[in-house]
Amino acid sequence: MNEFNLINKYLKKLTFNKPSSLQLNDDVFFDKKNNLVISVDTYNEGIHFVNFNNPNLVIKKIIRSSISDLICKGVYPKYYFISSSGNKKTFKSSNLKKIVESLRSEQKKYKIFLGGGDTIFSNKLSFTIVSVGISKNIIYRNKAKVNDDIYVTGNLGDGFAGLLVLKNKIKINSYLKKYFIKKYYLPDIKFSLIKNIRRIANTSIDISDGLIADMEKLINNQNLTYQIFLEKIPISSNLSKTLKNKKLLKENFISNGDDYEILFTATKNNRNLIKKIAKKNKTKITRIGFIKKNTTKSSVLNALDSKIILKNKGYFHNF
Repeated sequence: MNEFNLINKYLKKLTFNKPSSLQLNDDVFFDKKNNLVISVDTYNEGIHFVNFNNPNLVIKKIIRSSISDLICKGVYPKYYFISSSGNKKTFKSSNLKKIVESLRSEQKKYKIFLGGGDTIFSNKLSFTIVSVGISKNIIYRNKAKVNDDIYVTGNLGDGFAGLLVLKNKIKINSYLKKYFIKKYYLPDIKFSLIKNIRRIANTSIDISDGLIADMEKLINNQNLTYQIFLEKIPISSNLSKTLKNKKLLKENFISNGDDYEILFTATKNNRNLIKKIAKKNKTKITRIGFIKKNTTKSSVLNALDSKIILKNKGYFHNF
């Protein structure tokens, strides 16, 4: 049983179909009457981050990951709550100072502040972040339309490459190691697009679990399919060089998660507007495919327009 089976079978009924819960099938809770938007995420050592050797970087990563859920909905984060479990080693004085310094830095960068939280003793290190925003509207999942273009912001795959470096599963030079590790810990979430994403997107999600896994979540309650072109999926020049030098396949790097870019669909009429917004905000926004009627299966095509089978669609929690 994966996390989504668990939610649908056991937890969804507890919402009593209250509209604010969005059927437990979106990135956030949205109380439209009170303009309240909330996201909740838990991060465990060994699953969401490799280790706690760099507490300053881990904290920045989880804060950005959390508020990314609001950003992709077109909502400005306002404050956050943080709960944690750890022991004397993980929460020693030097680590706590680094944690506070990183929280202060992220608060300044994203104009948020700490609202509260909880801390307990445990030999298992874990953090839970609740991010809160105020907004009259959000961009929902499952609002794509037939013939919508599919877009992603930024580049995909750098975060996964960073994870491989940290696990010593890929050997590259020191410059590339630093680059990919930085991308893993410090995702470039698109704070500058918050206001404009609501102008252009019909539906949206942040890419946390992987491009294809999140694409399927984006339209999972609609009778629609997608077609994505591998060659159009944007990757950095550093990743492109690494794939070439190591004789690795692009398709094995673009849907493994830890990107925290925005995946969205938009009507074809918005193409020029999207180009203008991308240029004005100095943000890369790439059209990678389109939405189709459910007459053929969803697919990822290579340069020869042949379907490819991805070894990994993304990350899933299985129980």
